[in-house]
Amino acid sequence: MKLIASLTSPYVRKVRIVLAEKKIDCDLVLDSPWVEGNQVAAVNPLGKIPVLVLDDESTLYDSRVIAEYLDTVAPNNRLIPASGRERISVKRWEALADGVLDAAVAAFLEAKRPDGERSPAWIERQRGKVSQALKVMSDDLGGQPWCHGSSLSLADVAVGCALGYVSFRLGDMRWREQYPNLAHLYDKLMQRPAFADTVPQG
Repeated sequence: MKLIASLTSPYVRKVRIVLAEKKIDCDLVLDSPWVEGNQVAAVNPLGKIPVLVLDDESTLYDSRVIAEYLDTVAPNNRLIPASGRERISVKRWEALADGVLDAAVAAFLEAKRPDGERSPAWIERQRGKVSQALKVMSDDLGGQPWCHGSSLSLADVAVGCALGYVSFRLGDMRWREQYPNLAHLYDKLMQRPAFADTVPQG
């Protein structure tokens, strides 16, 4: 297998962490839809990363789909419960974390637009979504050691990627001071090689 990826994408980071936690070998092929001459559209018609290219050359895209696939092909260290409320709880956390990423990415990209094309109102709307979602994350986590259950799950992976990206691209939001329980969770996650080795670069 190979993963079409960039080192700054938080969605890629989520998949790379799942690969590492599951101890699945996968070649990393660096590419980006933002780089001229990129080949991303050849493997994903949506022109987005990550893309997982399987051994038979078929492709999977969207980090949620890829993470779920990887969790099913390797039975060790299961990150997503098999069924029922347990599974839905983890997937809800993932949806919330991915929503933070969607809004943070949108705010970051809009802020890079030239003067006259940039919409401050749009940026503030996206940042507002991030702020509101982080509060819900903190409230839902409470004093628990993990987002779901008694050990690492995809919920923690997704939340860790979201928090890392907010720090990386929207550092002025200072979520660590506002939500010490989220900061404690992120610091604990960063002690794991899968997280420490995938910190965004660029």
